[in-house]
This record gives sequence, structure tokens and C-alpha cells, in this order.
Amino acid sequence: MSISEPFQTSEPDRGTWDDVRELPPSAKLVAKVLEYNETMTQQQIAEESLLPARTVRYALNRLDEENVIESRFSFSDARKRLYSLEIEH
Repeated sequence: MSISEPFQTSEPDRGTWDDVRELPPSAKLVAKVLEYNETMTQQQIAEESLLPARTVRYALNRLDEENVIESRFSFSDARKRLYSLEIEH
């Protein structure tokens, strides 16, 4: 790698709203819920969207495949994950 080459990270490219457009309605709803509420647990998403927990899990998996969400462990409860929307504009 020469000095003139830009540094490239191993992080995959972030998805866009065009990627979300091709997903099922449940994934679109979860994306919109996360757009309005910065960071949420899976349970909070289920309560806000009125979707069953299993459907929320499926939607989160589909959104993760498209690289439009970010998940991390909750500091207050390590058993839970926090999800946030990470979409390129």
C-alpha cells in the first residue's frame, strides 16, 4: 500500500433506502420505526410497531443483510441488543 492510496476499512458499505424498498413490508416498518426512534431493543421495536417478536426478528435479519442497521450489546443489560438505523443518504 503506497502513501497515495486511500485507506480502506473492512467495514461493508452501508445500504440505502433503495435497498429497503425491495424488502418485505415488516422490514420497511421496522426501518421506519428505527428512523424515528434512534436506538431500540427488539422488544421496544415490537411494542412500537405492533408486530410479533418473531416478525421483528425476521425483519431485523433482513435489514442486517442489506447493511442498513447496526446492532450492539446494551450496557445496561448484556442479554439485549440495541438496534439503530444506519442508512447512506
